[in-house]
Amino acid sequence: MRPVRVTGVRIGRRRDAAVASSPTPPVSWTVEAPSDWRAQAAALRLDGGTEHRIGPDPVLRPWPFAPLTAGHGAEHRLEVRVQGEDGAWSEWSEPLRFSEAFLVGGWSAPLLRHPSPGGPAAPLFLRREVRLPSDVVGATLVTTAQGVHRVFVNGVEVDDHVLKPGWTSYRDRLAATVTDVTTLLTGGAAAVIAVEAAGGWFTERYGFGPNAARFYGDQAGVSVRLLLRHADGRSSEIDSSEWTVDPDPPLVASGLYAGEDWDARREKAGWMRVGFDDSAWLPAQLGAFPADVAVEVIDVEPVRRTAHVTPVSVQQDPHGDTAVVDFGQNLVGRLRLWIDAADGAAVTLRHAEILQDGALATRALRAATATDRFIGDGSGRREVEPAFAVHGFRYAEISGLSGPLAAGDVRAVVLGSDVRRTGWFTSSDPMLNRLHENVVWSLRGNLLSVPTDCPQRDERLGWTGDAQVFAPAAASLFDVDAFFGAWLDDLALEQRRSDGVVPTVVPDPLGAFSAVAAAGWGDAVTTVPALLAERYGDADLRRRLAPAMRDWVDACERLATTDGLWESGFQYGDWLDPTATRPDKAKTDAGLVAGAYRVRSARLAGQALRVAGDDVGAAEADRIAARATAAFQAAYLTPSGRLMSDAPTAYALVLAFHLAPPELRPALGIRLAFLLRAGGYRLATGFLGTPLVLDALLDSGQELAAERLLFQTVCPSWLYPVTMGATTVWERPDAVRPDGTLHPSGMVSLNHCAFGAVADVLHRRIGGLASSEPGYRRMRISLWIPSVLDHAEVVQETPLGRARVRWERGGDGIRVSAEVPPGARADVLLRDRPTFDVGAGRHEWLVQAPPRPPSDIGSGVDADLAALADAPGVCGLVSRILADHSPEISAEFEAYIRWVPGRSLRPELIAVSAPPELIERVDAALRGIADGRSSKRIP
Repeated sequence: MRPVRVTGVRIGRRRDAAVASSPTPPVSWTVEAPSDWRAQAAALRLDGGTEHRIGPDPVLRPWPFAPLTAGHGAEHRLEVRVQGEDGAWSEWSEPLRFSEAFLVGGWSAPLLRHPSPGGPAAPLFLRREVRLPSDVVGATLVTTAQGVHRVFVNGVEVDDHVLKPGWTSYRDRLAATVTDVTTLLTGGAAAVIAVEAAGGWFTERYGFGPNAARFYGDQAGVSVRLLLRHADGRSSEIDSSEWTVDPDPPLVASGLYAGEDWDARREKAGWMRVGFDDSAWLPAQLGAFPADVAVEVIDVEPVRRTAHVTPVSVQQDPHGDTAVVDFGQNLVGRLRLWIDAADGAAVTLRHAEILQDGALATRALRAATATDRFIGDGSGRREVEPAFAVHGFRYAEISGLSGPLAAGDVRAVVLGSDVRRTGWFTSSDPMLNRLHENVVWSLRGNLLSVPTDCPQRDERLGWTGDAQVFAPAAASLFDVDAFFGAWLDDLALEQRRSDGVVPTVVPDPLGAFSAVAAAGWGDAVTTVPALLAERYGDADLRRRLAPAMRDWVDACERLATTDGLWESGFQYGDWLDPTATRPDKAKTDAGLVAGAYRVRSARLAGQALRVAGDDVGAAEADRIAARATAAFQAAYLTPSGRLMSDAPTAYALVLAFHLAPPELRPALGIRLAFLLRAGGYRLATGFLGTPLVLDALLDSGQELAAERLLFQTVCPSWLYPVTMGATTVWERPDAVRPDGTLHPSGMVSLNHCAFGAVADVLHRRIGGLASSEPGYRRMRISLWIPSVLDHAEVVQETPLGRARVRWERGGDGIRVSAEVPPGARADVLLRDRPTFDVGAGRHEWLVQAPPRPPSDIGSGVDADLAALADAPGVCGLVSRILADHSPEISAEFEAYIRWVPGRSLRPELIAVSAPPELIERVDAALRGIADGRSSKRIP
């Protein structure tokens, strides 16, 4: 029997570093143990001292020791051991060595600014020479900024963070970065602290078109503290005077949307070293730090360089001074080049997500020029990488080159919040796997300090609606507890300004534009904390956010009319419904959407308030939920199980949010499937309906409709972008038309997470693994086995350890294997037996294979339309044949056809003037697949 071992000891929520960001950080650990082992207690020991015995739960346990006091510099060792039900204790874990990295007391340093900037958002280069006392034994550098910055000590960058300190609710708080720089300094010697800064998010212009304006401020500011520890135990701090500013730094201009300009001719050799003559530099302006802005060390992973991507092709123009580089992957980051630029020669880097007619398609960038420039000084070949730029791109145009560009001369540097990958999915279908990988890449790019909507155009905002729909997929793929927890703290701060209304973007630089109560957007305050509690067992975060949830529910209650409905004011509704002519004109009634979310948020707020100990508030939230449910059912639900807004998202919301009596759920599911089949199983849901529609179908017994919808390949569908070569998820499923042209709208992002919410369904339903109690303490193993798949597997690093489910078809049935981590249990739902319970360990079962869906398409174009639609791939096959023959006939057919029972395909083709030879071609194709038809997708 293998011994019990404690592994994965962790401080706080972030995964990238062992630091205590507060005096009382939570503690977590995992256990490796035999399958029959059960924990009954745990013991923790700090720095070899007295052990503290606590209960066995290993997830985000409250700090059991006296609060930490040093704040910085102090290092500790934390050990954990566990006791089994047999009374035996494990060995102590390997010590987790962590350091303190939080602030004690208020912020004392001023803001350093440019004394005479030449214009708005001027870059800021600062230096300060200091001589350290001889008895210094430790040094900690603490910095923050209104803008973005990087710091060097004696020419060495102090950390690997990018765009630090990130974007927070700048009007309320700034993040601080705490770095131990002891090894970079020598007691009794002189040293130089150097800072490069730009405006970043602080000075960016926000808004749309001519209304865009700077919101936070015009100029960047940096605040620096150097904290020293002396041999006798004293602490001291280097004062903030005597900083000087480069009057003409090599970073000429910098903007997140515009890009940046670097002029190597303005570089000052040795400026980061002791002895540099800065007599021509300007004294820094010392400004009082804003009294109403807190400085906090935030327990969250920073933005870093997370990968490097090499080109798949470099297309050089005949003259050799311009090259178009294809990285084969749409990504978020910037370029790193090795170039030789003559004195005064400008090398220009432009970025785009797609080419049109061989050139960068930049229309979709709107006002974001996404252009970096490097002006050479003739010093020879050198490495170039922008300091503070970030772009969304697959293609880059590099012009002004002195000669041909080789593939080895350029790399794409991928940037993003350094969250840890924790979930994987694979199946027998390469297209489904590519869809999943596209979601991974979109999340990697849009988890950048805040959960952005897109990374390329003049927006890149933390839209609350986007975040709440893709948060489940993010949690299936990455450990985002710290990331979303930090963002939710900013959400609560921004919400306080609006009497409980959650703004549509967080952080909120849009002012009145975002100060609207929008259902599905503001509900992020209830849904995301609930998700983090479910996936990570983060009950403390939910307790902390409970008052903000209550305030949102109360604000929505004030907006409801006397009949309990919410049908007034602006709503985004089911944004970007692909069947609608405008993004805000979805088929589903906006009042129905608002009413559904109102019920859901009130229910979630009631649960959170109860956990937080506010029983009075919980009872009021429950009352609101009950009243809103009754009003919703009276207004929108008929006794026969139809909805007054007869659109797929309406049914998906009602089914997913449990807004109908149980006896009406089958009828609602049947109608949802009917509507989707009538549309040829193409996506007919927008941002709010798409994450819910597959679950709604599966939970109401409509597996065939769910399968046809998921595996559809014609436009619009989840897999259509894959057929068009997409490597990330698109903002709209028809962002690129079948003829290769971009959608004419101004909103054509090729890297947007919302429709990627489907990845969570792949994990939970096809992979068959879901959390049913907080932190996967109890999980649910329940398989959806689409007929077109032969196998699938999901792996999830849960807070308790690795869980895995795999299934594969065989001659004797479906072979299922599962791995449950120590401390967890699972409810197993297999289609050929009653639900049963298993504990930790590895398990295998043989399951009766589900029957293949029946099909009746042997009559070709004379077969029933509903039967044709229910056959795999037939709708897409017909569409492709028509489009190949005549785009005009195809467009008319798609606008006209409804795949409903009681009518055959032949008269529908005649109605759109399809010539006899075309009808015969369709008929032959259908009859050709009828005999011995495989269940696999039709090409």
